[in-house]
Amino acid sequence: MTNPLLSRWDTPFQLPPFAGIKDDDFAPAFDAAMEEARENIAAIAGNADAPTFENTIEALELAEDSLGRVLSVFYNLAGADSTEKREELQRDFSPKLAAYSSEISMNEALFQRVETLWKQRADLDLTKEQARVLMLHRRGFVRAGAQLQGAARDRLKEVLERLAVLGTQFSQNLLADERDWFMQLGPEDLDGLPAFLLDAAKGAAAEKGVKGHVITLSRSLITPFLQFSARRDLRQKAYEAFVARGANGGKTDNRAIAAETLALRQERAELLGYADFASYKLETEMAKTPEAVRDLLMQVWEPAKAAANRDAEILTDMMHADGVNGELEAWDWRYYSENRRKAEHDLDEAEIKPYLQLDRMIEAAFDSANRLFGLEFTPLDVPLYHEDARAWEVTRDGKHLAVFIGDYFARGSKRSGAWCSAMRSQRKLGGDVRPIVVNVCNFTKGDPALLSFDDARTLFHEFGHALHQMLSDVTYESVSGTSVARDFVELPSQLYEHWLEVPEVLQKFATHAETGEAMPADLLQRLLAAGTYDMGFSTVEYVASALVDLEFHSGAAPADPMVKQAGVLDSIGMPRAIRMRHATPQFAHVFSGDGYSSAYYSYMWSEVMDADAFEAFEDAGGAFDPGMAKRLEKHILSAGGSRDPEELYTAFRGRMPGVKALLKGRGLIP
Repeated sequence: MTNPLLSRWDTPFQLPPFAGIKDDDFAPAFDAAMEEARENIAAIAGNADAPTFENTIEALELAEDSLGRVLSVFYNLAGADSTEKREELQRDFSPKLAAYSSEISMNEALFQRVETLWKQRADLDLTKEQARVLMLHRRGFVRAGAQLQGAARDRLKEVLERLAVLGTQFSQNLLADERDWFMQLGPEDLDGLPAFLLDAAKGAAAEKGVKGHVITLSRSLITPFLQFSARRDLRQKAYEAFVARGANGGKTDNRAIAAETLALRQERAELLGYADFASYKLETEMAKTPEAVRDLLMQVWEPAKAAANRDAEILTDMMHADGVNGELEAWDWRYYSENRRKAEHDLDEAEIKPYLQLDRMIEAAFDSANRLFGLEFTPLDVPLYHEDARAWEVTRDGKHLAVFIGDYFARGSKRSGAWCSAMRSQRKLGGDVRPIVVNVCNFTKGDPALLSFDDARTLFHEFGHALHQMLSDVTYESVSGTSVARDFVELPSQLYEHWLEVPEVLQKFATHAETGEAMPADLLQRLLAAGTYDMGFSTVEYVASALVDLEFHSGAAPADPMVKQAGVLDSIGMPRAIRMRHATPQFAHVFSGDGYSSAYYSYMWSEVMDADAFEAFEDAGGAFDPGMAKRLEKHILSAGGSRDPEELYTAFRGRMPGVKALLKGRGLIP
């Protein structure tokens, strides 16, 4: 029978034929597609004709089409709907892909063709985009070891294959810990829990096949439990299970994996001629150096820590007034902070949540995109990979732009967090290829599904990434959409979060789940006024994680990452009752792959720009100023990585920003 992953997809918008794809199809499709890619690469490297941009760079851009198609489907499913078979395939594919990647980057004949073009670039009459694509290809070869010889080349290949295996193990261990733990609640354990949380806990119990209510390690469950549960002992139990993910001993423990990963990354950097991994990694980012990153993070750290310490004193007094002696602990912070928010802002999450229906927030994200960029979203009735996923066609002026897939609910088969990916990226080379973009979240299921304000912000954040993909307008896939520097990629997503806080957006879409009435004006005002509430806490837990990540990769690799983590936190004066947002054994951003390694700071780097960029809208005609929207699309959203990010931002704003707008936006300075 024909493998559906390799056959022509005669489906609406050439979507993957999910209904016909079985797990057993992936391995043979992977092998066949990789073999085809190898043949294509060999043909490019062995071409007897002199290298040209077309027969070398453009040929490379198209060489892995089939492989990319198979892997984009597989990895989307492996992250969003894992099975034992898919986990086994991940473990099998990872080292093979690393070996294949090394095989290409260390193909001497292929590199020499690229190097010849690089040396001739002044005479090639390339467009700006082509010049950048050539530079990126050549830089990719060099940074992957194309100039290494002999034993050093062989060793780098081994290092990269082992890192791929470790990244997969780390992810799967974390998923196993998150999937296996839950805490059953009896009738006496429900004190303080609002109706929306009881409903969610009941749904989680049903999924686990037990009666009553359970709390799992999904953030959408555990965070509100820590906010509302009056049972300090249960808050402690749940919190300690949450921060112990990946550090429980046994086969799912990630601490040794983290240590080996850091050592191998340091070796990789040294093989390529760099002092340490941070220097290697940051060379291609906007920040350029570890020193620039450290400087930014410390500019934010000190005012954030001061704010958090002031808040800790207030929360401690509240706890003591409650009759609880001793020091404020990490499992106390959210509970007393929620009580303080009620008292100071007359704001109760249980009061807010009925107004933040998932479907209405999706509408809000779509409507804002319509007003800014003229996009229209039409629901599609097509087979997808899971019953929770849904799809829309995205058009403008009647022209098809993209397919958008939203997969919003938490489940045991889905890794934690939220992300945006592309099952197909935009490009013009070889035909006008339009993107298929996926947003994956972990919201609690309900009827209707209700979000916290943080959840709603996450939805807007991921949709900002989706816009970067959907509005991409470049020729080459390697610079399409979110294929940009890591510390630039979060700009569109974090910038889009601002539209959630535009009063007219909430006035229209924040409607009560039962009555249908709009959020009352006084509640809306209180909600927005509390926008920077507890910002010391959230900034400290994030920046601490970013600093630990940076120091892990600066200088010699630590023999014991947990000892190193403790030392970094001690050196910066980490407030006692706040923990890192992601402790080392569950720091998937950093250890599930190289993506955010020594680059977790990038959210903050991008926030410097997003705060400044939204200020540009406000200084013009307001949040929906058409002129600024056109500039944003032209210079950032449609441009992908076709130009240097600093050049793109300066074209949009006229200058690069400073850190002041960020500190002001977070309420950390007047």
